[in-house]
Amino acid sequence: MTAFHPIKPLLLACAVGFSGLASLPASATDVGQSAPSFELAGQKGPVQLAAYKGKTVYLDFWASWCGPCKQSFPWMNDMQKRYGANGLRVVGVNLDQKGDEAKAFLAANPALFAVAFDPEGKTPKAYGIKGMPTSMLIGADGKVLMVHQGFKDENRDDLEKQIKQALAR
Repeated sequence: MTAFHPIKPLLLACAVGFSGLASLPASATDVGQSAPSFELAGQKGPVQLAAYKGKTVYLDFWASWCGPCKQSFPWMNDMQKRYGANGLRVVGVNLDQKGDEAKAFLAANPALFAVAFDPEGKTPKAYGIKGMPTSMLIGADGKVLMVHQGFKDENRDDLEKQIKQALAR
């Protein structure tokens, strides 16, 4: 009899979750292209990318089962607090199919930024997202300035530097 390994179901869930994303085309994720517009239900009403025209947007795609997403939320909260007055808007797009899972994640990892919900996965398809978390920095002109997959402590300084540079433009 094989011993139960709690990580195996998690890995299987991640593989199943990513199987649909892996075949998506990379469309507007290229630097220099216009970010696709979207309107999604949010925690505090509709979230529209167009509403942030003229602002720098840090757009983050996340899911409740994503370990690095838990690490990124405190950092994104800090970025919104530090640079919000300078024109930064952090927007998190949740991709959980079950809203209860997203709500539980947010109860444990509160967001001090706009959170939108896309249980049908249309937005990551439009953006060509292949893994979680994936973040994009969108300039005030609506063009993608940076695409970053994953989240690690050692990326924080570089990501913040890119946010500062985008805000200075």
